[in-house]
Amino acid sequence: MTGMRIALTGGIAAGKSTVSRRLQSLGAYVIDYDELSRAVIEPGSVALQRIVSRFGSAALDAKGRLNRSWMASQVFAPGHEREKKALEAIIHPQVYAQAARLEEQMLKQGHASGIAKRDADSSADARGSAAPSIIVHEIPLLAEVAASIPFVFEHVISVEAPVDTRVERMVEERHMSQRDALNRVNSQATRYEREGVADIIIDSSEGIEQMFERVDTVYEELSEQAV
Repeated sequence: MTGMRIALTGGIAAGKSTVSRRLQSLGAYVIDYDELSRAVIEPGSVALQRIVSRFGSAALDAKGRLNRSWMASQVFAPGHEREKKALEAIIHPQVYAQAARLEEQMLKQGHASGIAKRDADSSADARGSAAPSIIVHEIPLLAEVAASIPFVFEHVISVEAPVDTRVERMVEERHMSQRDALNRVNSQATRYEREGVADIIIDSSEGIEQMFERVDTVYEELSEQAV
């Protein structure tokens, strides 16, 4: 591989997407695993067929798409760890395969392709068709899948914020109930577990300007290493 492969993770509503967009604006190439997860379960996909076989027809909505609210009630509620693992076993291999293909395309073409994202600013234009120096795999559940994911990362960035802050964001911005928000937080790895696989921590509970300054500094340091 040419370039530096970085993982970006963080708990739900911790600010990971904001950090990802900032990294894009600085010139990083980002492979968004949430986007890939949605893509691999489109109607007619192998993954969606397997989900229906495992969970039944209630997994589909009236239009034949994944019934996300019903699935969330099945896999994120307390005591449903077995169902959560079954869903992950269906989706994750498909996502990894797509991520590998996108990364290969990036390295060959030197620009974002498919669901991989790049901010088309002047710095990107100046780079032209050069191969990317930093490829970011944006992986919300990295701590949970670290032992099985088929990629080696030179650095892992974790975006963190207190649980109360994250729950408040989900209630206000995503219109979730407090109970559902807490269930989503508790279904994921703890902050301690995420920081255990990371070597760079970004605190999103600071002001946005301070957080961006931190991200900019991190990107500059990584870029120097990738040269």
